[in-house]
Amino acid sequence: MKLLYNIFISLLIVGMKIFSLFNNKTKKGVEGRKQSLDKVKSAFSKTDKVIWMHAASLGEYEQGLPVLEKLKEKFPDYKVLVTFFSPSGYENVIKKKHIADIICYLPFDKKSTVKEFISQFDVKLFFTVKYDYWYNLLAELKKQNAKIYVISALFYERQSFFTSYGKWFVKQLKENVDWFFHQTKFSLALAKSVGLLKSSVTGDTRFDRVKQLQVRDNHINHISEFIGENKAVVFGSSWQAEEKIAEMISRKNNRVKMIIAPHDLKRVEHLKNVFPDALRYSEVQHTKVSDFKAQILIIDNIGLLSRLYSYADVAVVGGGFHDAGLHNILEAATFGVPVIFGNHYKKNPEADDLISMNGGKSFTDEQTAAEFVLFLANGENEEVLAEMSQNARKFVDEKPDSTAMILQKILS
Repeated sequence: MKLLYNIFISLLIVGMKIFSLFNNKTKKGVEGRKQSLDKVKSAFSKTDKVIWMHAASLGEYEQGLPVLEKLKEKFPDYKVLVTFFSPSGYENVIKKKHIADIICYLPFDKKSTVKEFISQFDVKLFFTVKYDYWYNLLAELKKQNAKIYVISALFYERQSFFTSYGKWFVKQLKENVDWFFHQTKFSLALAKSVGLLKSSVTGDTRFDRVKQLQVRDNHINHISEFIGENKAVVFGSSWQAEEKIAEMISRKNNRVKMIIAPHDLKRVEHLKNVFPDALRYSEVQHTKVSDFKAQILIIDNIGLLSRLYSYADVAVVGGGFHDAGLHNILEAATFGVPVIFGNHYKKNPEADDLISMNGGKSFTDEQTAAEFVLFLANGENEEVLAEMSQNARKFVDEKPDSTAMILQKILS
């Protein structure tokens, strides 16, 4: 099986290099990996003690960040390395303020490549977030006597571990991972069913992350002026389906203010064509106050969404009406905002929990979702809106401090 895995890695590398000729996102990942070794060589010495967090993409980075920050507090003399597999994670974080000494792409999981990369510094503690496992990497880290953890682990029945060929993968995790910190009891039960006994339930660290959003300064210039005395619906990380909901709402009620933050800025031009009277946020500072009468504001830059939710009465979060995957619903819920989304969210157990708390609702089609958003935002159902808002905030606030439980176990 090890041979087959290494063949798979070789084919993955070749496939990504070929695909990079036609796809800019993949090209960034391939080209970026060529710089990873030089980056760590320039920043670390071979005796530097390093805490290393690996995240597949941006969502996993946000999930692991509370733990990374606390570890840095406990070990201030250690340096910090953050690696990504996906360009969408790397590109977003490299532009922001962060605590890492180096941020780079995770090298491809070839044994020789990984060995050379790890030999440039002294890894004391490594953790990966959720379920991004690279088996040559884990084996080499264990040879260096690094402590290895999985934060916010989430096992589900369709993973390879629970198939007829999954025994080799499970064996690697048994040998190399010191502890799994699971999000749910179901994930823990699945892990233990295949013998991964070094496990415990500590919950989802994203709740710790979004609780921090409540106490920071969430002010954004001109948003209050745009909303005025109206109800506001924020469309976060919207895809075509969520934008269709906005279209339906605009046809039926012109008093509800809508703020649309697309999942990809390439959609901005499309949105401007669909909503020709909409304002772009980049233009707002040059706009007359009278022009704030526009119903729709299109967010055409990144980094504002989590703060925008603090202005919302209702949130519609993208990705749930198709298999792209539901985006983060907790950033809205933490501000006491009812969250509306599609029904494709198998890998988001928090969605079911929010629905059961009556802090959010899932829909199979855009029409029904639009009608419910209008029901909440038309100003005639304040009691229902207030109850859902309270439930959404309660859903976040009642979650335990996952980071504290994880730190206690690691430090013990």
